[in-house]
Amino acid sequence: AQVSLVDINPTVGQAAKSELDSQFGADKSIFLQCDVTSATELQDAFNKTKSHFGAIDIVINNAGINNEAEWEKTFNINLVAVVRSTYLALEILSKGGVVINIASMAGLGVIPYAPVYCASKHGVVGFSRAIAGACELQGRGVRVCCVCPTYVDTPLLSTVGRADTMGQFEDLREGLVKTLMDTPIMQPCSVVEGVIRLLEDDSLNGTVMSVTPKKGAHVGKFCVSGLIAIAPGIT
Repeated sequence: AQVSLVDINPTVGQAAKSELDSQFGADKSIFLQCDVTSATELQDAFNKTKSHFGAIDIVINNAGINNEAEWEKTFNINLVAVVRSTYLALEILSKGGVVINIASMAGLGVIPYAPVYCASKHGVVGFSRAIAGACELQGRGVRVCCVCPTYVDTPLLSTVGRADTMGQFEDLREGLVKTLMDTPIMQPCSVVEGVIRLLEDDSLNGTVMSVTPKKGAHVGKFCVSGLIAIAPGIT
């Protein structure tokens, strides 16, 4: 496999590439600095990746922040960029291509401490399921799935409960910190296992996979795979 790493932070991006280089060789990956909120930069990242490797088969949208204070920025990174990147992927991917959108268990439930983060992830879940159905109806041959992890040990976790990111909900900080202390934190490898399952199973389209400390990667009763043309209760 060959991988294009896309991140706004060049230090983190180059470090990730160096780690891949040491395991698989320098020719297996490239790093592209990109602000995903910029339509121009995101388009350029797709173009450069395709030009370098010749084709794109898989797109994983994983950029995300937790910032209730800068709520518009949160929506732009967590949701708008996911929609834009998915549309760009659909322009490039051939039949058999896969888009994996990383959401959160916050997209399946309610987190009072972070309403905007919660709403953005609900948007990713809904968009992923709907666009998967659209791809099926259009006969594109491209699958779109979504992954919803609980708390994962990543740099994003360090911003949860911080006074400068909680905005008008700073008075709820104590409750959030307590919740974090009482909640098992997963390692990224648990999420990777779920992503690999979605990539390898060609029958999964529109699937929303939960990843939790107790059950690992699993598809619950809400997480229906396949096309849902009309949501229950509409008619």
